[in-house]
This record gives sequence, C-alpha cells and structure tokens, in this order.
Amino acid sequence: MSGVKQRVAKLTQPSAWVLEPEAATFAPNNKWSNKDMDVVPPHLRTWSSWDFIAYWLSDAANVATWNMASSMLAIGLSWRQVLPAIAVGHFLIAIVITLNGTIGAQLHVPFPVLNRSSFGFYFAYFSIISRAILAMFWFGIQTTTGGECVYQMLKAIWPSIQHLPNHLPETASITTSAMMCYFLYWLIQLPLLLIPVHKIRWLFNIKSIIVPACWLSMFIWALVKTGGASGTSIYSQPATIHGSKAVWAWFAAMNSALGNFATLGVNIPDFTRFARSPRAQYSQMLVIPVAFTFFAFIGLTVTSSGYEIYGKGYLWDPLKLIDQWDNRAAAFFASFSFALATVATNIGANSISCANDLTALAPRYINIRRGQVICALIGGWVLCPWEILASAIGFLTFMGGYTIVLGPISAIMIIDYFLVHKKKIDTPSLYRPKGRYRYTGGVNMRALAAVVVAVPPNLPGLINAINPKIDVGGGIYPYNIAYILGFTIAGVIYYTLSIVFPPTETLLDAPITGEDEVDRKIPSEHDEEGSIDEKKGPNAREDIVEAP
Repeated sequence: MSGVKQRVAKLTQPSAWVLEPEAATFAPNNKWSNKDMDVVPPHLRTWSSWDFIAYWLSDAANVATWNMASSMLAIGLSWRQVLPAIAVGHFLIAIVITLNGTIGAQLHVPFPVLNRSSFGFYFAYFSIISRAILAMFWFGIQTTTGGECVYQMLKAIWPSIQHLPNHLPETASITTSAMMCYFLYWLIQLPLLLIPVHKIRWLFNIKSIIVPACWLSMFIWALVKTGGASGTSIYSQPATIHGSKAVWAWFAAMNSALGNFATLGVNIPDFTRFARSPRAQYSQMLVIPVAFTFFAFIGLTVTSSGYEIYGKGYLWDPLKLIDQWDNRAAAFFASFSFALATVATNIGANSISCANDLTALAPRYINIRRGQVICALIGGWVLCPWEILASAIGFLTFMGGYTIVLGPISAIMIIDYFLVHKKKIDTPSLYRPKGRYRYTGGVNMRALAAVVVAVPPNLPGLINAINPKIDVGGGIYPYNIAYILGFTIAGVIYYTLSIVFPPTETLLDAPITGEDEVDRKIPSEHDEEGSIDEKKGPNAREDIVEAP
C-alpha cells in the first residue's frame, strides 16, 4: 500500500511528467522538443499512397459532406450548379493540401515546427495557438454529432429510449438521453485517441471500406424506393437566382466547399511527415475532389428521395432520415457507420492537429497522446459544445469564417518553401530558438505584413455573415471568395517583400536535413542556446552534414 502511495505522490511532481526528445534531436534541450516533435525516424515513415487515399475517403464520408449541398441549394442554386462548385472547391484545396503535404513529406517535421521557417520561430505560435483553439471547438461539435449516432444505435436496439424521462433543466440545452449518448460516444472515442499517428492509418483504412459501403447501400435504397434519381424533386428544382446574383452565389458555394478542409490545408504536414516518400501523398490531388463530390452527390440524392418517401421536408441530417426507418437492423448499422465516420474525421481533422499544436506549446510536458487527451477534455466538456450548437450560431459562423486567416497562412508556407527558399531548408535550425529562422526577434516581418494586409478585405463580409443586420454594402462580395482572395493577396505580398527585402540569413546553397544524425540516432552537438555561428555566414552548416 505504501508503494502505491509513493507512486501516486510521485505523479504529483512536475518532474514525473517530463518528456525527453529523440536521441538525435536538433533542439537545444527538452524545452523546445520531444520525440513527437522531432524529425520522424525512417522506421516510422509508414504511410503509403493507399493510406492517404483511405484517409481522404475516410474524411470525405462524414455528415458535413452529406449535407454540404443543403446550404448551396438554399441560396437558390440548382443541383447542376452545386456539384461543379463542390468539385472545383475541393480541387483547389487539394492543390494546397498536396503542396503543403509535399513539404511535410520532404522534411518529416510537423506543422508547428515547419511553420517557423516562414513565420519565424516565435510568430509561428500565432498559427499554432489559433489553430489549437479552433480544433478544440470543432472536436466538441463533432463529438456532439457522434452522440446523435449513438442515440440512433441505442434506439434501434431499445426503442424505449425515446421515452427516457428528461431530468435536466431547459437551460442545460441538452436532454438526459442526449447527454448519456454524448458521454458514451466520448468514452468510446477516448481510447482511439491513444493510437500512435503512424499506426492510426489502420482506422482510416477500415473506415474507407465500411462507410462508403453503407453510403452506397443507402444510395441504392433511395433509387429503388423512388424509381431513379431523375424523378426526384431536387433534380427537377430549377435555380431561383440568375445573372450576377447567381455568379456570386456560385463563388460563395465554391468558397464554402474549399473552406471545408482549409484547416488541413495548413496542418497536413502533421500526417505527410509519416509518408514513405513525397510521392506517396501525391494521390491526394485526385482523391479529394473525386471523393468529396461523389459523396456530396450521394447525400443530395438520398435527401431528395427521403423527401418523396416520407413527405416531411428535406431531411439533410442523415441521422434524422435514419430516424424514420422501420428496419431497426438497418438503422443500427447505418448509424454505426456514421459514428465510425465521425470518430475517424474527429481524430484526423481535429484531435491530432490540436495535439501537435499543444505539443509545440509545452514539449517538455505534452506529447501527442497527452495533447489528444487534453483536447478531449477541454473540447468535449469544458467548452460545452451542446450549448454552442443551441445558442451560439453566430459564434459557429465566426469559427467557420476563420478560413480568412487559414488561406494566408497556407499561401505564405507554400510561397516560402517553393519560391523563396526553393526547398533549401535548414531542418536542424527549425528547432533552435536562436537559429537562422529567428528573423527579427523571432518574427518574420514579411509574413506579418502579408497577414495584416490579406485578412481585412474579408472582415466586412464575415461581420455580415455573423450578424446579417449589419449592412456592409459591397463589402459582402469579397467574402464570397474569401479563401482565394486571402491566399492570393498574402502570397503576392509575401513573395514581393521577400524579393525586395530578401531574408539572406536563411537562404542556403543546399538543404540541410541532418538525416545522417536521425539515421544514426546520435545527439546533435550544439550550444545551449542553439544559436548559429554568425562568423560562418548564412550558409553555415554548423555541425550538420549537408544533404547531397
């Protein structure tokens, strides 16, 4: 008993939670890195082309994709206009994801570390903190959707759950049965968060088989019940807006589709750093637009068929459609597939991303596993996502509008790597607070200027989206192409400033990877502060051998 008390007492000491970096780390000490932040060793680079295909098939098959077309049809577009908008939007974001993914696959470092080369060692924390907060909120929102899936599964087994008395007050914004299902889903999801990133691909592989099979089954069921898609109401519904209004509405629809995974356009290196080679992740370019357009088409068709079958309006939420089914076995397995779809999307798009960010904020104490648990606790409970959904729709609009910042961040990362530094990065210096990427006090002023100039043009439209009562006049139109506009402005400004005021201290003749140290697992020999030797000049290799 005394031994147990000693172990518990030890856990209360901060020293018991201290993490150590890889033996071949480039960081001065564990204040700046740990094993989850360090360059991925070759034996953990396990993701193949199929793993990235499965990942995106997994992410595409979720509730948000199913009802993606709903808001687009609501503004007056026809289905013939909606599907191309979805396809073009996802094709454009696929380009961004593949380009940023290539950086991660070549350097094998996570987004929080990679971002330092373009934003500066300390200014990178702006992207890291804001994205971590965003991921926590969306983790909670997705968990709420998962709780609804569990409710439908339990209802299929025990229909009496519909009559479970509610003992929570109306101010709680959630019922007893909903809270029970939310907790069960959160509990089921928790152990899956503990799977290492280089192994989590198996979850995506499993989902990429089960969920699409379920969706295709629902698609076939819808066609059989209605006698074919051509006769369904949505496909006979014409556009209700024309001329310039239709054009701007189409751009807004495309921007909505593009922004659907704008977050992953920034943090995809968190996954591609585990790629066997940069070529392994090129498959994203094709699978993203094809998968998302196809699954949105399925959601469009099944929803339209549900309108004819049940006559209760358009049930864009697939779980509400499943709620109408009499076949309890079908309802259970369909709900299970959506629960699986939601948990995989939540882990891939929110949990792992947030954990990488939290790891960068406190690498001495937080690794990816601990970061995911923190995200699950804060995003799942502290933020009370059911209350946000019930009473803070304007706030959700703001969170969705955060793409006005994500576009510029993605542009700066891509321009910096491919055009400014021409893929010649000093990887060891990314881990050193006083290394060559410190710029001016840890801030790359070119990146700061690009963000400051690129974000404001979209603010009037965002304000109007949050509160339509605020008239912003023509300021609403730039917001319809918010991502493209922000991306373009930031990219042009950043490249121009980098040409006029070149960051000479970071320009190299050849990339410095330090791969030989990673392979041998030999600790780096550098000073305590991790600063470069100014006498050697900006192309100094320090104690690292240049890559051929």
